[in-house]
Amino acid sequence: MLRALVTSLLFSALPAFAASFDCRVTGIANGDTFSCLDASGEHVRVKLAEIDTPELRQPYGSQARQALASYIFGKTVTLTAKGRDDAERTLARVRAGDSEINSELVRTGNAWANRGHLDDRALLNLEAVARELGRGLWSLPKADQLPPWEWREQQRSSR
Repeated sequence: MLRALVTSLLFSALPAFAASFDCRVTGIANGDTFSCLDASGEHVRVKLAEIDTPELRQPYGSQARQALASYIFGKTVTLTAKGRDDAERTLARVRAGDSEINSELVRTGNAWANRGHLDDRALLNLEAVARELGRGLWSLPKADQLPPWEWREQQRSSR
């Protein structure tokens, strides 16, 4: 209980400073969201900061989910928390060993740099190279390369 209170207070202070902690990945929701257990056994839902991946029902969505799983599922990762999103998920940059997962997903064409929430401008360069080389989602027909934020807006509009 005390750990949850301290964690809550810590996150309420973000982004004034970034908290780093380790957790063991227990589930992959989609290409940029997963669940893990921290050192005290608390369940943490994580959204990878500064990137966005295709939704599961979108072209390349299941491939993006599988890519994230291949990097982190069942592993202990280090989160550098940047705050929380509207869904109360921890926004974080994620490291697994020597790999920075947010950047790796963009570099391999499994994610977009999220222009609306971008601190690391290098992600734009990684995305441009992936696009140029036709990696991952950039190998899809142009019509299927719809950014997920536009796809979600289309889904809301069609309801």
